[in-house]
Amino acid sequence: MRLVVKIGSSSLTNKAGVIDAASIRKLSIELAALRAAHHEVVVVSSGAVASGLPVLGFSDASRPTDSTTLQAVSAVGQARLMQTWNEQLAGQGLVAGQVLLAPHDFMVRAQYLFARSTLERLIELNVIPVVNENDAVADDEIRFGDNDRIAALVAHLIRAELLVLLTDMPGLMDTDPRSATEASLIEEIIEIDHELELLAGGAGTVRGSGGMASKLSAAKIASWSGVRTVIAAATRPDVLKDAVGQVPGVGTTVLARDNQLSARKLWIAFALPASGRIAVDAGAVSALSRGGTSLLAAGVTAVHGDFDAFDAVEIVDETNKVVAKGLSRLAAKDVQELAGRRSSELGSTSGEVVHCDDLVILP
Repeated sequence: MRLVVKIGSSSLTNKAGVIDAASIRKLSIELAALRAAHHEVVVVSSGAVASGLPVLGFSDASRPTDSTTLQAVSAVGQARLMQTWNEQLAGQGLVAGQVLLAPHDFMVRAQYLFARSTLERLIELNVIPVVNENDAVADDEIRFGDNDRIAALVAHLIRAELLVLLTDMPGLMDTDPRSATEASLIEEIIEIDHELELLAGGAGTVRGSGGMASKLSAAKIASWSGVRTVIAAATRPDVLKDAVGQVPGVGTTVLARDNQLSARKLWIAFALPASGRIAVDAGAVSALSRGGTSLLAAGVTAVHGDFDAFDAVEIVDETNKVVAKGLSRLAAKDVQELAGRRSSELGSTSGEVVHCDDLVILP
């Protein structure tokens, strides 16, 4: 089996933000067991910023908020993070390989293929790739923001069968365990809906950038890629072996969808940031939901944002609910000019705003 394992900052560092070598040693032992069983593994590791803070004299209370300082902190922390991974994996007879990814690696097709080739070759060489976002040089306007999302995209990139998201919780609970004494684990999710997203809540710890909400969002991406996801506690003994073996109660399992998105449509839906919104009427929503239909100017009621041609846009209904996402064939000003006009009124202009090949319906 090929799998991606993501470990959050809260599972790799102690309360002071210092890298916990014992935690990485525990995971390294489990990774070695997977490799011995002939499984192929890519690790996505958070912890660069969190581990760089105490080295530079910052605490959780004095954590900087400006992007330039955080990038500098990441540069310091990433070196220490990889040093620990190198040492602990080497102790198990494994070789680590650092891979730093940026959104452009998924947004630009050539970069996407280069990233896939690099990871594939590392796996062939029996290396454990350790992936992180390239925080030190990331553009604040174009970044992933959390490694859960990166892990889901990497799972699709390398055609993985399983995504394991390790955290400090046993999985998604049916109520907030911090405020309820009898919270129960939700062991299996067939489809992630709005109620589950509300249940997941907001951000996690100070040292992490995600929380259960980001893990559920990543699981949705993976599900649409045809990848099963397990959200589980990093401290659980043999958590990786149990996730691979589908042991009941290992965590929250999110099943893969039968209808998978193509690489291109997954890229449009989840890797590209939306540059604006196009509001459409009920007739357009109905037509789009049937599939195989392009968005025409006749169904457009309003345009929000200043986007260019071939930028990603969200398509919203009359209640402002996002129903689809796609690449606009026209700039915002041109869509606004054509909004509501039927093809018969446009002469030689097609009136096509988003072609069906560039459109993803988001139920």
